[in-house]
Amino acid sequence: MKAMYFEAFGQSPEIRTLQDPTPTGDGVVIKVEATGLCRSDWHGWMGHDPDINLPHVPGHELAGTIAATGKGVMRCKVGDRVTVPFVSGCGRCGECHSGNAQVCIDQFQPGFTHWGSFAEYVAIDYADQNLVALPESLDYATAASLGCRFATSFRAVVDQGRVRSGEWVAVHGCGGVGLSAIMIATALGANVIAIDIADEKLAFAREIGAVATINGRDVEDVAGAVTEITKGGAHVSIDALGSPVTCFNSIKNLRRRGRHVQVGLMLGDQATPKIPMAQVISRELEIYGSHGMQAWRYEAMLAMLETGKLAPQKLIGRHISLDEAVPALMAMDTATDLGISVITRF
Repeated sequence: MKAMYFEAFGQSPEIRTLQDPTPTGDGVVIKVEATGLCRSDWHGWMGHDPDINLPHVPGHELAGTIAATGKGVMRCKVGDRVTVPFVSGCGRCGECHSGNAQVCIDQFQPGFTHWGSFAEYVAIDYADQNLVALPESLDYATAASLGCRFATSFRAVVDQGRVRSGEWVAVHGCGGVGLSAIMIATALGANVIAIDIADEKLAFAREIGAVATINGRDVEDVAGAVTEITKGGAHVSIDALGSPVTCFNSIKNLRRRGRHVQVGLMLGDQATPKIPMAQVISRELEIYGSHGMQAWRYEAMLAMLETGKLAPQKLIGRHISLDEAVPALMAMDTATDLGISVITRF
């Protein structure tokens, strides 16, 4: 198979011809039809994820068709159109039994714990527990874009943030995660404030539902600006970027008994950010993480797609080739692209 491959962190990946994967007894091999390019992939390439062993093939947002199955697979067959949560569970531990595979003790993540989807084929274990069937109406590129950013944002907004109609929601960072959160919160009837440092991204945030925007380059006190617009602070605030500044502002701009959800990764030297703990205590704030979404929760999200309440295809900026993905991956930390890049040509 053709795949993106690297042998050292931070060094330019190569496009190589590698051996096709084979399924485990309870796993499948998926022919990748589309796979999203995500900031998490950049973190992995840089060596920020301790679960990656070299050499490596990245990629974790994928959609495709099943090309081969193990003997123990019962719920899917060759030819099925599927996607998979980027955090998948073993199906046997207590967390999986409680319906929380996104925090499975023995979780696996394609593109991190094993070779991923920047390739023509990818192997997925525990297929019966983790694969999500795709409706025929959903194209592969849109389905791939759901795997990390959109699904994680759905859980962050709906399950962790418990956003309700009429509430104020602040979204810090208008990349793929942030734009997804804005669309989802808007669909739930919330009033969304988008915060970023790029006017182009903020303009697009308004197009998909934000009722107000704040440019962090122009405003000295972002939390104060959110408090003024909302007349008291956001009910829910989401750090969709993952930086000490956005994390702090997201907690600081909450009203009393508000809810902060951390979605953007905080890795390396940013893993222990400063937060306004005195305010957390005095205002009884709630702080949550959001780490992927369970396979069984996709049904609710897909239903909102099929009825037109959510349109994640609007968030796709570019369709690129596997070769074009190499420089795109290396530039992700400084890229200013609007929307998600999806690899659709191999």
